[in-house]
Amino acid sequence: MTAFLVDKFGYRTAPFRLALSGRVNYTDENLIEKWFHTLKMRIDCFYNSWVGSRAIAREWLEQFMHYYNHQRPNQALDGKTPTEEVQK
Repeated sequence: MTAFLVDKFGYRTAPFRLALSGRVNYTDENLIEKWFHTLKMRIDCFYNSWVGSRAIAREWLEQFMHYYNHQRPNQALDGKTPTEEVQK
């Protein structure tokens, strides 16, 4: 789940109003950063070599998401896929 914590009251009050501790879990943060880094590398590769329609781009992204979440073993997850980790 993702919650956007910036609003007119500022980022410091949002966690309190959502009953969150405000503490950072660096393990989760590192995994998320790594995922965004991987996604950025793939998008850069995709962008630099793309010739096609929006529909084909959407299909490519859907296939990538399926591959990343269901088929690609992840070293940070002890060789499990993200789907396997979430389902445990």
